[in-house]
Amino acid sequence: MKINRKLVLMMCLVLIGILTLSTTALASGTGDVAGAIEGTWIDASGQIKTVVNKVVFPAIDLILAVFFFAKLGTAYFDYRKHGQFEWAAPAILFACLVFTLTAPAYIWRILGM
Repeated sequence: MKINRKLVLMMCLVLIGILTLSTTALASGTGDVAGAIEGTWIDASGQIKTVVNKVVFPAIDLILAVFFFAKLGTAYFDYRKHGQFEWAAPAILFACLVFTLTAPAYIWRILGM
């Protein structure tokens, strides 16, 4: 019985905390919620594009380049050991690297931004 009482008390405290710390989000005087969201998205989309173009894509490119050259090195050493060069993994990493290097040129047109 004490466990149920503690559980109910804890749930009430959490609910009171949520109600006191939350705020009501209101749209403009007309109540147009969709318009408020679209306006916020239009303002933020430029910043999102800048961050993705200058931070996210270069980070992905760097990671893929490191993996590509590491895999190329291991494939070369496997070639020296076994006499057969395995092209699949380096080719896939190279294709992904080319895709991410060229993505900023066309990805925003595909997304409609």
